[in-house]
Amino acid sequence: MSIVSIQFNEDKQPKYQQLFEHIKYLIMSGELKTGDKLPTVRNLSQTLSINSITVVNAYRQLENHKYITAKKGSGYFISNIKIQKEETPTSSDLGMSTDTDAINFASATPHPSIFPIEAFKECINDVLERDKGFAFGYQESNGFKPLRNSILDYLNKTYNIWAKDEENLLIVSGAQQGIDLIGKALLNPGDYVITENPTYDGAVAVFKSRGARVVGVNLEEDGLDMVDLEKKIRICKPKLIYLMTCYQNPTTICYSYTKLKQILELAIKYNVYIVEDDTMSELNYNNREQVTLKALDTENKFVIYLKSFSKILMPGLRTGCMIIPDILIKDFTKIKHTSDISSSGLIQRSLDQYFRTGKWEDHLNYMKEIYKGKYEFMLGQLERLEKYRVKFHKPNGGLYFWISLPQSISALNLYNFCRSNGLIVIPSGVFYELDNKNKDKNLRLSFASSNIDQIRNGMTILDKCLENQC
Repeated sequence: MSIVSIQFNEDKQPKYQQLFEHIKYLIMSGELKTGDKLPTVRNLSQTLSINSITVVNAYRQLENHKYITAKKGSGYFISNIKIQKEETPTSSDLGMSTDTDAINFASATPHPSIFPIEAFKECINDVLERDKGFAFGYQESNGFKPLRNSILDYLNKTYNIWAKDEENLLIVSGAQQGIDLIGKALLNPGDYVITENPTYDGAVAVFKSRGARVVGVNLEEDGLDMVDLEKKIRICKPKLIYLMTCYQNPTTICYSYTKLKQILELAIKYNVYIVEDDTMSELNYNNREQVTLKALDTENKFVIYLKSFSKILMPGLRTGCMIIPDILIKDFTKIKHTSDISSSGLIQRSLDQYFRTGKWEDHLNYMKEIYKGKYEFMLGQLERLEKYRVKFHKPNGGLYFWISLPQSISALNLYNFCRSNGLIVIPSGVFYELDNKNKDKNLRLSFASSNIDQIRNGMTILDKCLENQC
């Protein structure tokens, strides 16, 4: 039984608490199932070389929390409880919560009060005056050609991303449709997809809907664990590798240039496509030079680049784009046509006008200032929580913080307690499709849709909830 694999940390909480947390994790992850019998107190204490009282205290705590049941004369058995995956909502569920009285640190969409309504209305009016009824007709399935040229010009100037011509760029109705098209074009039942672990649960759901098998690779401070990645590529022979290389969701890390080069080299060596999902690279608060994996794919053969404008512009526009290797253009265009014929013509033409009149750059600078102020304020509030042994990464960009909780606190339990006190956060179990020792040990906090007062009040709630749980 995997209980014997526990390594006690003398500098952390008491051993009985560590043993409790370890067995609880095995139960919540499904490794220990309903009805499984635990080792006797004597056997487990001998196996782990610990005092029998330590085991008794751990079992007692498990019993008090209803994870196990004691049967007189028979021993301890795993109770019939729901595992964490069944209890945890999705990130979309939390982000679009209808609980209007709660402060929402789950949503990563901008608040409607900062949408560029007047500027975009001006572009719509210009298009209607210029194009008349043609603005409401079907566009090419791969998108309004002038918009494709505008976006390619922007990506080339900003990120040094190059494509042969506009035929390599496909307009999609948001990043989620882009992921869906990728799944339909490239995946068959039984195919493997490698993702970061943790990763965006919406992408995992798409891959699994195609019958694909998802394999996770753990993240380091500057990107994927490269040794583990190559090992899993060799073993699984994946059709896709799905990555978020800039302000990754949920961990907020950015990949180093070295890691990006190594990943592309592996894609070339093993002939595998990489999906680079980029929704955050514009939101850089310290003028860090942003390098995309797509910029390194100079021959446009291995990286499918997916870009969304939702987090900066207006999510309801449902507009994004993909840069596709030449060999895939026909398949993707055909599947896009089958999905919805084309994205909204009026929106595409208006967005093209938005780019060409310089309004996009103006709005981007405006949004960066707003988000930077929220980022710095939440960062200051987070530093107050270090008294609870809370740790966090300082991304200097993006819309999230990824905080690590002390070993004694369950992210799922803290999420439920916060919600009952008027604060919505996202527990880490949402993002871990695969088992991981940290599956219940992190929270993702977003400042995107909250104002400064809401951030202050929300962090006060989180402070009180942590104090209660510690």
